[in-house]
Amino acid sequence: MAKTVAVIGASNNREKFGNRAVRAYRAQGYTVVPIHPSEREIEGLPAFKSVLDVPGTIDLASFYVPPEIGEQVIEEVVAKAIPEVWLNPGADSDALIEKTRALGLRPIVACSIVSLGMNPYRL
Repeated sequence: MAKTVAVIGASNNREKFGNRAVRAYRAQGYTVVPIHPSEREIEGLPAFKSVLDVPGTIDLASFYVPPEIGEQVIEEVVAKAIPEVWLNPGADSDALIEKTRALGLRPIVACSIVSLGMNPYRL
């Protein structure tokens, strides 16, 4: 069964990593849920304002937002019971990592696209 991933900071701009992540996860067979506060659709997928608006379970969240935004939404990730959190380059900070750990999660601080075996610059 395919895992469901929330791309927090998904974008319609194909140059942004939040868009590249949507495409990379889809290419690997994941069910992708774009999270963006004002977009209705990203890469043909319905977008949600928050992980809390997504029906069903989410297996992992991949962050592509500035750390200050991440600090605001990490509690929603905990409330949604998303067990795996990726803080991508530029989305991580010491404060966000500390807060994530304090909330009982073990953040993975690395590029989630590279972890899929893909080069984000070729997407």
